[in-house]
Amino acid sequence: MIITVTMNPAIDKTAEIHKLDHGGLNRLENVIIDAGGKGINVSKTIQELGGKSIATGFIGGIGGLQIRKALLELGIRTDLVEIKNEIRTNMKLLEADGSVTELNEPGPFVYKMELEILTSKLLKYADENAIFILAGSIPDGISKDIYKNLTRRLKERGAKVFLDADGELFRNALEEAPDIIKPNRKELEEYFHKNYRADDDELILMGRQLLKKGIGLIAISLGQMGALFLTKDKVYRCPGLKVEAHSTVGAGDAMVAALSYGINKGLSLEECFKLAIATSAGAVTTKGTNPPKWELVEELMKKVEVIT
Repeated sequence: MIITVTMNPAIDKTAEIHKLDHGGLNRLENVIIDAGGKGINVSKTIQELGGKSIATGFIGGIGGLQIRKALLELGIRTDLVEIKNEIRTNMKLLEADGSVTELNEPGPFVYKMELEILTSKLLKYADENAIFILAGSIPDGISKDIYKNLTRRLKERGAKVFLDADGELFRNALEEAPDIIKPNRKELEEYFHKNYRADDDELILMGRQLLKKGIGLIAISLGQMGALFLTKDKVYRCPGLKVEAHSTVGAGDAMVAALSYGINKGLSLEECFKLAIATSAGAVTTKGTNPPKWELVEELMKKVEVIT
């Protein structure tokens, strides 16, 4: 059973623009509105891959109603906590040259009692068959230790924890050794205080240092260059796939979804990695934060190379 946790969900608006005119009038085209937030994106992708998940987290206000309705229409099971305040709206601007500008709101204030209700729900699902996805930012009112504390409590009940966060949330949670993490190049460079672009060999060394903390699997996403996957025994290199890219938004979430789905289904590690690369590549071909269709993922998997 996969449980996604989205503490800071959003209504994602994605729009196209020829070129962003800073300080001037910008007319948007092809505006798409999606239910968003990293965990929700993961649940949507798992559903498209043919799997099932339970989407948990906070929702509030009109935006919360939109998210609940969207997930219901997709057939995704939910166990969400209704909060007093309105959730955020994020804007993503896609320019003709492929660049993406993201304008993300901080999110609502969440009260202690609301967090306690969510925590109780999560612990109810925690057992040796559960994989929890702790993903994305957190709203106001919640400590930057939240993923650290949840990782400890969920693992105490035998569950696996997949962490996809950055900054202080990432740094703190590593102290409790999540089972799986998915940092990108920049996040690793920041964690290890590197002020330059690290090459693959350096990233592997950084990853091996993190494995010593007790982490089982590290997926280092490299954008269009693919990904590195590290276990205590092996390093797997997967070059990126050439696809007709529309937007990189949601590609990382797609990788998390594919890995968690593959592991939950009992696929071999190499099959999980192929699925992760194919699903992530497929995600950049879609508009908004929509997941790729299974037919496309299946076709892309044939092209994925796993080098050990």
